[in-house]
Order: sequence, then C-alpha cells, then structure tokens
Amino acid sequence: MQSEKQKMLAGALYDASDPDIQADLIAARLWMQRYNASLHLSSADRQTLLRERLAQVGDGAAIRPPFHCDYGFNISLGDGAFLNFNCIILDVVAVTIGAKTQIGPGVQIVTADHPRDPRQRESGLEFGRPVDIGRNVWIGAGAIILPGVAIGDDAIIGAGSVVTRRVPA
Repeated sequence: MQSEKQKMLAGALYDASDPDIQADLIAARLWMQRYNASLHLSSADRQTLLRERLAQVGDGAAIRPPFHCDYGFNISLGDGAFLNFNCIILDVVAVTIGAKTQIGPGVQIVTADHPRDPRQRESGLEFGRPVDIGRNVWIGAGAIILPGVAIGDDAIIGAGSVVTRRVPA
C-alpha cells in the first residue's frame, strides 16, 4: 500500500493532513526562513542553500528572496534559470524550469489541484499535476501558471497572464 507521500508524488489523490507530509511542509518552512534571510550572502552561498532543498539547481541558477514553496524537493532549475523576488511555487509534484528561463517578480506556479467532484473535494483529498517550463522562456511579473501546464522553449508569457493550458515553443 502506498503512503500518502508516495500518492502525492505520483499525482494521485492524497491526504495532505498526513503527518509525514506535514513534517515535510514544516521542514520547507524552516528552510525558507533561512533562505529568505540570505540577502547578505553571496550568490554562491545562496546557491548552496538552494541545493540543500531543491531537486536540481543548475550552474548559475538563482532565486531572489523572498521565495515561497510547499516542499522544494520537487523543483528543478536549469543552468542560468532566474526567479525574481516574491515567486511562489506550490510543488506537490514536479516543477521543471529550463535553462536560461527568466521568471518575473510575483509569479505563481501551482501544481496543487482539487477534485472536481464535490463529495471527493469535501473529503479533503487533493492531487497534483506537474508543470514543465522549457528553456529560455520569459514569464512576466505576476503571471500564474496553473497545474498541468507545459510551456515550450523560447515562449513569452505576458505579465499578469493566467496560463491554463499548454503553450507551444
């Protein structure tokens, strides 16, 4: 039988109140406190902090604090990827951000989703759908990327956009 965390990572319905999942959320919040207080550190030291929590951090990848995420361990950044301040990533499943992608301030990337059936939703179960952002993408300030979206290489997402479906290269 799969644990709730295994279900979450597989994109299946899971119970977010599970103690193991809650422990991971707390660990991420403690890490965010450290990371968001790191403005005085060098870029290299901040990159070391990112590598403590994120699944993959490419050479030269950077996130300007403050930054918020659910877990962090589902986020992969390609070489030279840049996220400006106040970005939020709800990473219940994989979020992949390609090399040289630039993400403006206040962008939200959401993988968390909820059942469409009201009875299932009332039960408190949720699930996730991955987000895949290609290389050399530019996402303008305040854009919202919704669950299950794929954005192709070299695409431009305008400031304030709500992206609900695939954007081709």
